[in-house]
Amino acid sequence: MAQTDLHDPAEDSVENVAAEPRVEELDEDNLLKPSFVNAVRAALADGDVARVYDLVEPLHPADVADLFELLQPAERAGLAAAITDLMSGEVIAELNDYVREDMIEALPAAAVAEIAEQLDTDDAVQLLEDLDAEDQQAILAEMEPEDRAVIESALSYPEESAGRLMQRELVAVPDTMTVGDLIDYLREHDDLTTEFWEVFVVDHRHHPVGTCQLSWILRTPRHIALTDVMKRDQTLIPTDMDQEEVALRFQKYGLISAAVVDESGRLVGQLTVDDIVHIIQEEAGEDALLLSGAGDGDINEPIRDAYSARVRWLLANLLTASVASFVISRFEDVIAQMVALAVLMPIVAGIGGNAGTQTLAVTVRALATNQLTSSNTWRAVRREMSIALLNGTTVALVIGTAVSLIFGNPMLGLVIALAMMGNIVIAGFAGVFVPLTLDKLRADPAIASSIFVTMTTDSMGFLVFLGLAVGMGLV
Repeated sequence: MAQTDLHDPAEDSVENVAAEPRVEELDEDNLLKPSFVNAVRAALADGDVARVYDLVEPLHPADVADLFELLQPAERAGLAAAITDLMSGEVIAELNDYVREDMIEALPAAAVAEIAEQLDTDDAVQLLEDLDAEDQQAILAEMEPEDRAVIESALSYPEESAGRLMQRELVAVPDTMTVGDLIDYLREHDDLTTEFWEVFVVDHRHHPVGTCQLSWILRTPRHIALTDVMKRDQTLIPTDMDQEEVALRFQKYGLISAAVVDESGRLVGQLTVDDIVHIIQEEAGEDALLLSGAGDGDINEPIRDAYSARVRWLLANLLTASVASFVISRFEDVIAQMVALAVLMPIVAGIGGNAGTQTLAVTVRALATNQLTSSNTWRAVRREMSIALLNGTTVALVIGTAVSLIFGNPMLGLVIALAMMGNIVIAGFAGVFVPLTLDKLRADPAIASSIFVTMTTDSMGFLVFLGLAVGMGLV
């Protein structure tokens, strides 16, 4: 990890800073202005650390994070070195994952450790989890033993699990307390976390038995026992639960926070809705990108990583496209006799592919949000097939009529109408059954579904269209 001297703004010349013209930071959409970003770039290029600090100091932490993302990778190290004492936990938490790694590489281990200790456990873990083992250990070695132990414990859980994401900062009290005891406890212990909206009540085994919202505590007489006022119904989150399932629990039950328990049922942390909003956004974007085979889809992702993620799906598409080419090759003589068939073939395949993509998107989303389960699978299948039939009939009537008029050949219009209807129905079938099959095989339906659906609609579209042309005596 690079060693960089920390910048001390007290050493800057006040006269030099004051002499620089003021640059407006944000535009009407609350985005950093190009002129401001260019001014920071120019100051970095000139090595004018004082100017860089003066420009960045008024920014909100989220805007500082945006600034890092707008700069070139080579410029980020200079910015991090120039504004080290502005690199608060809030800035780190807002940074894009790839940009965060670049920034961490530009700071000494002691500086990163100091930043990590300012963060909640979940944010500190996110800061360190993607670093190389050597850098990770160097930073942990600089941390206080208590903070290091907590982060090491979190890192021992699988990625994207509740244990990795949870916060250890919470307030838990025994079920023997009264409301007055709890109020006194909160006032007397300065080391408690300062940001919470409910208190977890636990039994002698440290198992959560209920929760008390602060609003209830403030409005309840002091002599009332916590067990008489607490909410006993809880949604407990196991430490090994996947983050996507956690998000679904929060959405389904309208949770603001939830207790995280280990295998023995002991309270070990909590998850809050602000964590879940991030997860929902991440998972939704991930599924969309997986369907397209675009990798992480992050504009800050290194070119080599993006290339590796995308090219394998393009090669897979190349193989599946060869299936459609093989089908066409079986009808070379037919196409040669009637050029109009070649003109219309892309329409059949294209519309079928779009219909399949529509059904696929709906099915993958339903699986991801638990709307589609074994209890309603066949109802969902019937629904999608009904929609496919309606769409197929409508499109077939339009394309059949248009082709008949344009080519002056009613039989050609009938052939493409039947082929279009057939391919849209096939597309609907593939759009449902491909992701369902992958889901049953414990594979992510968002990863490979689009390739198989496209192969099906292309090859079957050509086969049905050209087969009908031959079978109905068109050529």
